[in-house]
Amino acid sequence: MTTTHDDSAPHGIASDVLPRSPAPPPTGAPADVEEIARLAPDHWIGSVDPGWHTGSPPPASAVAGRWRSGLDGTVEEWEGNDAYRPSPEALGWPEPTDPVDAALHLAVTGYGPLDAVVHALTEARLMVLTLPDGSPVAATAADGGPVVPAYTAPPHLDAAGVFAFVRLTVPDLLSRLPPDHRLYLNPTSPAGTVLDLDHETLTRALTAVAAPASPGPDPAPRRVGTVAESPHGFTARAAEPGRPEPAHGPAGH
Repeated sequence: MTTTHDDSAPHGIASDVLPRSPAPPPTGAPADVEEIARLAPDHWIGSVDPGWHTGSPPPASAVAGRWRSGLDGTVEEWEGNDAYRPSPEALGWPEPTDPVDAALHLAVTGYGPLDAVVHALTEARLMVLTLPDGSPVAATAADGGPVVPAYTAPPHLDAAGVFAFVRLTVPDLLSRLPPDHRLYLNPTSPAGTVLDLDHETLTRALTAVAAPASPGPDPAPRRVGTVAESPHGFTARAAEPGRPEPAHGPAGH
């Protein structure tokens, strides 16, 4: 998607976006940009991320950069946007396998709300590897903390190998988690995420989103610095390629 602008001011870069991931300089202008440049000389032509599907103007985080058309209608310049956050589509991630995976794809890239992950978890049955005694297999996350890997769909589980497993609802799984262990959702997926929430906090969040809606509008998720925060105290940071960052509970947890 492209947009045109006839001013030379910098992009409206917001400070409250998720961690920056600049787009690499393109090797050349796409054919549609060259055509727009021919029709609109002396303009800036914005390059919008393919994951931005709404008809409204995209935020700065969904704009990869912009091209400059010269007075003769040819493309002369590329200006990257340091605030750009690539969408799952732009990153070339595979299609989500299930509602939880879909919500994670959007949440960790900054294109969706965190509450969607919790909503999806209320209906999910996660697959968990088991030890011979039936207890969940535990591991150590990149930050050194203990985690229990949990998989939302067979493709993620199969990528880990052929092992014994059980299917559990999230409340059932939480009741089996060893103390101080966190859930690591889909560690074999590019959107793999560690939920850095104690069991009580996650249980409260699941209960809150599963409860009938109260009268009046629900509070909207908001951005705080580089963190997206939901009304239920569930927050997450975008994952770096190859190293998922934890999702965090309220301060003090």
